[in-house]
Amino acid sequence: MRLHHKFVAAISVIALFCTAVVPLVAAEGASSRRAPNVVLIIADDLGWADVGFHGGNAPTPQLDRLAREGLELTQHYVAPVCSPTRTGLLTGRCWSRFGVTSPQNAQALPWDTVTLPKALQEVGYDTCLSGKWHLGSLPEQGPNHFGFAHSYGSLAGGVSPWNHRYKQGPFTITWHRNEKLIEEQGHVTDLIAAEAIEWLNSRGDKPFFLYVPFTAVHLPVKEPEDWVKRVPEAIQGDVPRHYAASVMHLDDAVGKIVAALEKNKQRENTLVVFTSDNGGSTAQNNDLKYPDDNCPTGKLPGNNRPWRGQKGELYEGGTRVPTIAHWPARIKAGKNHTPVQIIDWMPTICGLASYRAKTDLKWDGVDLSGLLGEGKELAERPLYAVAPGWRSRSLRLGPWKLIVHGTGDARKVELYDLSADPAEAKNLADEQPAKVALLLAKLDEVAARDRDAMVSK
Repeated sequence: MRLHHKFVAAISVIALFCTAVVPLVAAEGASSRRAPNVVLIIADDLGWADVGFHGGNAPTPQLDRLAREGLELTQHYVAPVCSPTRTGLLTGRCWSRFGVTSPQNAQALPWDTVTLPKALQEVGYDTCLSGKWHLGSLPEQGPNHFGFAHSYGSLAGGVSPWNHRYKQGPFTITWHRNEKLIEEQGHVTDLIAAEAIEWLNSRGDKPFFLYVPFTAVHLPVKEPEDWVKRVPEAIQGDVPRHYAASVMHLDDAVGKIVAALEKNKQRENTLVVFTSDNGGSTAQNNDLKYPDDNCPTGKLPGNNRPWRGQKGELYEGGTRVPTIAHWPARIKAGKNHTPVQIIDWMPTICGLASYRAKTDLKWDGVDLSGLLGEGKELAERPLYAVAPGWRSRSLRLGPWKLIVHGTGDARKVELYDLSADPAEAKNLADEQPAKVALLLAKLDEVAARDRDAMVSK
């Protein structure tokens, strides 16, 4: 089977990792000598096959172009839900170190956490977040307290697209600019993109870090009629058409941000990373927990094929997401099949920006700059993940993936060989007891550092 051979080749790429910072391939000229700008874009609940370059049924020409001209990371892993992924991205550490395993409105990070934007500010970067925060939903716990000089969007989680309201309760009113609650008119995707572009257009000579966590395609989706009309006729049904329109609208917004970089002559020296916070969802779109925004009713068609599972699960469909790194002057186009994780971006970006920590930040992630620039191989290392509510944990080591559900006598163990079975169809736990024992011991070793950075109550 072609898929089988492809993944045998993909997994075999893992080898030696060097902890020293390795510069990316540098083009001649000023761009190779200046600290790079970074634009990091995260979609919300975007499934593996929701994008055109993975066979999605909604056209995504802007993302397809980035994938074609940039480097696609075909085994890029995140947490199975949103707040944990954002915790890992901004700290370089497994989200479970902070006790964050589920979407949460409580403050996620201790005040003294050295976040990615805080680190970049120390070496002269301007910093901005336009989009979803969801690491503390009170204004006094917002992005400006954790390294973002400018922030805009939802302090809480995903919001209804037109009224910008979060779930009913104390955090319903959540739309803000610099932690001051405001009311805005317009569709959420347009507002997030417009704020990001306006901020880009006002940049001076300082390098910058722009973080754009969109709320698309998180429920509830309800797109402008103009976008729904552009959806291919083959896609039928109210929710599927609005979902496809949401994907297309997101794609267009990403294109506009890239176009702003090009217009401002910032593109050559800007690393653009696109990814998703977790796999696609099949939940009911018109969730009644949200204030009514007249959104269509029906299940979301989040598409994670050919992987098993979806958002909230530790199977590939919940944690393996479409990811692109694009930097015209420094990264060659192609695909890299090395397993990497969301926690790797902080060490990578800090290395590119020449940031040196004053204390040990206890990163679980590694610097990917050699892999991105020259295709240098990484040493085999464990990739650890925790599901919502600590109900499951997983560990990937080389081609092997262990998933442990529950604890004690009720514990259920699954083992998969992803080189031969990337769809996780055959549980090998009973056939490979020695491998299970080895990975369980490694999982316990890695998990020993969980909850070592909890927010003080």
